[in-house]
Amino acid sequence: MSPSKVCVATVLHLSALVDDVLRGLGALPMTSLAAFQSDARDAAAAESYLRRVLEAVLDLGRHILAKGLGEGTLEYKQVALALQRAGVLDEARGEVLVDLAAYRNRLTHFYDEVTTPELFEICAHRAADIRLVRDAMLDWLRRHPELVDGEL
Repeated sequence: MSPSKVCVATVLHLSALVDDVLRGLGALPMTSLAAFQSDARDAAAAESYLRRVLEAVLDLGRHILAKGLGEGTLEYKQVALALQRAGVLDEARGEVLVDLAAYRNRLTHFYDEVTTPELFEICAHRAADIRLVRDAMLDWLRRHPELVDGEL
């Protein structure tokens, strides 16, 4: 695969989606597990928000790899590892994204095993990690304007 240019419109769309979904997640009762469990719809909404935001940040990484670096990869965990190898993410943020990619796969393929307390822990204590990873990708793109088809 040959690199071309990272599409600013795609980056901005996925970045805004991350913010929108994290806002929705943040509106849920995350003060305690008891509050989170008080309405079963909250856990269902949190699961949907979490899966969507993880897919958005991983799709952003996939876009950077494909268009900016000419590296195609299909599996989300491989996206995280490739971003780390390429220097888009440092080791710490790369490891965070590997963990989050694994959790996205759990939500998608082992959804029947995800418990409400586990979901609460991820949503209440790891949501900020998603924004940090996204921001690291955006910072990397800003430092490499030659790879982008416009200004971020």
